[in-house]
Amino acid sequence: MTAHTHPEVHPGSLVSLAVAAGEFGVSIKTVRRRISDGTVHGYLVGRLIRVDLEELRERMLVEIPTRKRVDR
Repeated sequence: MTAHTHPEVHPGSLVSLAVAAGEFGVSIKTVRRRISDGTVHGYLVGRLIRVDLEELRERMLVEIPTRKRVDR
């Protein structure tokens, strides 16, 4: 079995799924779905799954476009 590393990940930035879910106000299941669909990377640390909190911020937070309002 070979280990795959992600060069941009710093060990201090990896958090549990529970911490990540709490940070964004979503369920752990939602974070797992984002890993499964490839939105974010998941990392095995022993038997535990961890995610990079910064990567979650970059990829899960999407600004909603708004229409410019023209006053008449």
